[in-house]
Amino acid sequence: MNYPVIDKVLVDLGPLSIRWYGLMYVFGVAAFYLLGKWRVRRGKSDWSVSDVADLVFYGVFGVIVGGRVGFALFYGMDILIRDPLWLFRIWEGGMSFHGGLLGVIVACWVFARRTQRRFLEITDFAAPLAPLGLGLGRLGNFINAELPGRVTELPFGVHFPCDSVRELTLRCFGDFEAVTRHVSSLYQAVSDGVVLLLVVWLYAARPRAAGRASGMFLVVYGTLRFLTEFAREPDPGRGFVAFDWMTTGQLLSLPMLLLGIFLLVWRARQRTTPS
Repeated sequence: MNYPVIDKVLVDLGPLSIRWYGLMYVFGVAAFYLLGKWRVRRGKSDWSVSDVADLVFYGVFGVIVGGRVGFALFYGMDILIRDPLWLFRIWEGGMSFHGGLLGVIVACWVFARRTQRRFLEITDFAAPLAPLGLGLGRLGNFINAELPGRVTELPFGVHFPCDSVRELTLRCFGDFEAVTRHVSSLYQAVSDGVVLLLVVWLYAARPRAAGRASGMFLVVYGTLRFLTEFAREPDPGRGFVAFDWMTTGQLLSLPMLLLGIFLLVWRARQRTTPS
C-alpha cells in the first residue's frame, strides 16, 4: 500500500494559499474554544465564555512562538545558524510540540497574572481541551507525508514517497520507497487526539485538587509520546540522541513525565477544587 499523496494546498488564491497543515491549527484552536465553551455552559467550571476566548488568544501566541522557537532549538539548530531568518518563515513548516507546550505555559502564566487567577487553575482548565488540537496537528503531518515511521514488515506498513524520506536514506528511487514503514503520524494522531482526550477529559470531569488534571495530562502525553516514538524514524541529522535508541522526542518527554508524576503526588492530599 502506498502512502496517499494529498495536495498540501487546499485552495490556491495566487499569492495566498490555504494549506491543510495551517487549517489543522485553525481547527485545533476552534476545538479548544468550543470544548471550553461547552464545559462552561454545562456548569463544569466557574469560568465565563469570555474567559475562554481570552485564554485562546494568549494560547495561540504561545503555541506559535513556542512551537517555532522550540523546533529551531530542538530540531533545526544547524539550519538556524546558517540562516537565522528561517526562524520567521513559518509557512515553510516546522513546529515542536514540546516548544509549543513551553510557550503555552508562559502564556498561561501571563494570563494568570492578568486575571488574578491561580496558575494551576488555568492549566487544569486547559488540559482536557488541548488533546483534540494535538491530534489534528498530527493529521496535518499525515497530509504532508511527514514523520515517516521506521521500516516494518507488518501488513499495515506503507510505502512512503521518496520526497518525504530523502533525508533519511539515499536508496530511494522513483516515486515511492521500496520498503514499508509505520504511519507514525496517524499513530500519534490517535494517541494524542483520542486516547489522551478521553483519559484527561474523564479525569478532569470530577473535582480535583489544583494541578492534578495538569499532572495527568503530562503523564499520559509523556507516556504515549515515549511509546509511539518507537515507531517513528529519528529526526534527520539527529538520529538517536541517548543510549543508541532514544530519540529527541523521547528525551524531551521525560521531563514532562517526571513533572506530571510530581504534580499528581504533591497534590494528592490537597483539598479538591473544580478544575
